[in-house]
Amino acid sequence: MDSFEWLHGYKFLFGLHHVDFTNPDRPRTPKYSAHYYYNIIKDNGFPLPDDEKMLYGHFREDFMWSSASASYQIEGGWRADGKGLSIWDKFAHSPSKILNDDNGDIACDSYNKIEEDVAILKQLKVSHYRFSLSWPRVLPDGTINNINEAGIKYYQRLLDALHAANIQPQVTLYHWDLPQAIEDYGGFLNENFIKLFTDYADLMFDRLGDKVKIWITFNEPIMTANHGYGFGSFAPGLKGRYTLPYIVGHNLIKAHAEAWHLYNDKYRAKQNGIISITVNSDWSEPRNPYRQEDYDAARRVVEFYLGWFAHPIFNGDYSEIMKKRIRDRSLAAGLPQSRLPEFTPEEIKRIKGTHDFFGLNHYTSVLAFPVDHGDAQSIEADKGAMGVSDRTWLDTGSSWLKIAPFGIRRLLNFIKNEYGNPPIVITENGVSERGTVDLNDVHRIYYYDQYINEVLKAYLLDGVDVRGYTAWSLMDNLEWTAGFSERFGLFYVNRTDPNLPRVPKSSVNFYTKMIKCNGFPDPESGHEYTDKSLCVLLVSVYSRFPCGIFSQCPWSVFPLSWWLYTMCSLHLLVSATLLETTE
Repeated sequence: MDSFEWLHGYKFLFGLHHVDFTNPDRPRTPKYSAHYYYNIIKDNGFPLPDDEKMLYGHFREDFMWSSASASYQIEGGWRADGKGLSIWDKFAHSPSKILNDDNGDIACDSYNKIEEDVAILKQLKVSHYRFSLSWPRVLPDGTINNINEAGIKYYQRLLDALHAANIQPQVTLYHWDLPQAIEDYGGFLNENFIKLFTDYADLMFDRLGDKVKIWITFNEPIMTANHGYGFGSFAPGLKGRYTLPYIVGHNLIKAHAEAWHLYNDKYRAKQNGIISITVNSDWSEPRNPYRQEDYDAARRVVEFYLGWFAHPIFNGDYSEIMKKRIRDRSLAAGLPQSRLPEFTPEEIKRIKGTHDFFGLNHYTSVLAFPVDHGDAQSIEADKGAMGVSDRTWLDTGSSWLKIAPFGIRRLLNFIKNEYGNPPIVITENGVSERGTVDLNDVHRIYYYDQYINEVLKAYLLDGVDVRGYTAWSLMDNLEWTAGFSERFGLFYVNRTDPNLPRVPKSSVNFYTKMIKCNGFPDPESGHEYTDKSLCVLLVSVYSRFPCGIFSQCPWSVFPLSWWLYTMCSLHLLVSATLLETTE
């Protein structure tokens, strides 16, 4: 229980039970840690719940194992061979927009390193590679009036090299680098964008489509709408949280639908490919599982994140939750109509069903609770919910990304139930590090091991139609406003060497073996995935995250409860004991 702590008096409290020192009876009240410790004693250790146990098994035989990149993040060659300016070229050259004033002028120099990039893909043994096209590289002013043949030839060479290596391309038409010339005329806020994007897509289908079987129209449209035109933290940096993001999102959805119909009507029969969109989303759980308000808030987080774009494309219109909240709050603020634009009946019919698969990017989860923003008119206020992380989830190199593997399985099941169990391709999933370079990236191995196993559970146990998995990212690259400080790559890019060599991290070997096994072989088969290997991994991870952090940080400044330190130490002790008994 809390007690008198010598020279510190009652300032530091170590107790499993809270003692009310203002009450003469000194009542004892159990803290959460008391309940947690009780269960450890009762269970004599850490028996895993069934849904947290590793599942052994395999994915479908034609499962797509991939890794990914994006044009602005890796290509460089920002003015090479007639390329036009993108909104990220302008944004990155504006002072203080990107950490350390980094930019993508050279990035990983992939524009000049096709052979090197294909070589590391071959080393990974992936069956697919997801990359994006730079719109201003092929159309410098954004229109088909000015076609840059040098840019098209670059992508043709890349596609030829991939096919020669027996690697199938997954090509994204738009991954955030809009031609600046289009932005100068209103960008996504101008409905003319829809035709400009369709013309660009038409050219790419025509010139590259015979080498591409999987197309993605837009990557993470919510980031363009909310961060580019809402918060202003991403290019083009406009701050219009009142209504601009909804207009941008509306035009993005319509542009996607037109590109899908174009491919379906003009190219599908002769090219035999598939096309869809990639949306991103955290999973959201109620912060307090005993409050209905928190459950409602968690649902709104997913509806305003995933559902904003998935609902119209898969179900025909924005969700009722989203439409009602935005309309009610707009009218309450005295506006004549909802800030969320409406689709006409003809547009609903045109948009619904414009998908061949569900492209999903997922990294982390949150715990949601309701927040009342009053009369404020913004997406956050419309959502009326905020998400936080469980303090027991492991940290990464990105402040927004905590390791919570369970979320990907629950999100996959949400998609299955909400959208009719469509074929799902996980188009991004990965984890970052920052600071001192360490090629022995055990935290990334742990992340992939746990997240991919949750995907396997969704596939084998829940019947989710998962068709592929993509590790983000192939190599360390420009991580948008974080510059080169956050590194997601399977391969380290040595930026102190002008040749920018790609150096494999330990996770490369792990992911290669995962691909070779097409999942998780049963330890009884004699394969290297054994309980002992998992114990070694657990010891490695816990020795770094978070116990290693605790050992270097005073409790008074580290923002986690003391009991987590104790529980983590017990985990480490159990893991070490198991390891010793298996040797």
